[in-house]
Amino acid sequence: MELLERISASGQDAATTIINVEEQLRGWLAEIHRLTDPHPQIVAYGRLQRRIDFFAAWTVLAWDAAAADLFVRFRQQGLRIGSLDLKIACVALAHDATLLTATRPTSPKCPACESRIGWIEQACVNLS
Repeated sequence: MELLERISASGQDAATTIINVEEQLRGWLAEIHRLTDPHPQIVAYGRLQRRIDFFAAWTVLAWDAAAADLFVRFRQQGLRIGSLDLKIACVALAHDATLLTATRPTSPKCPACESRIGWIEQACVNLS
């Protein structure tokens, strides 16, 4: 069973963050910009449209003042995580959400985040 099917069957809400949306859209916009011939852009625009349609079906958690405050606090503490990854973690923390990720760090870089991070393989087991 796919992860989204398991989440749906569990009765738990699933969401993504506006940062995830930004990452996806930036990628397709960069691809469109890279292509100078308008005909290959047809496929790239189609993929961009499918990505927009995909995210339209999701609850998208906002980048808000609470997330921004957490981001600033973690940066002031010297936390060294990529900006987008840290923003995603801050949005999850600010919205009291569990962050599911397939990217497992070798050591916890954000002790405040660790208790709210679920790993994809664990989620697949726990939601069944």
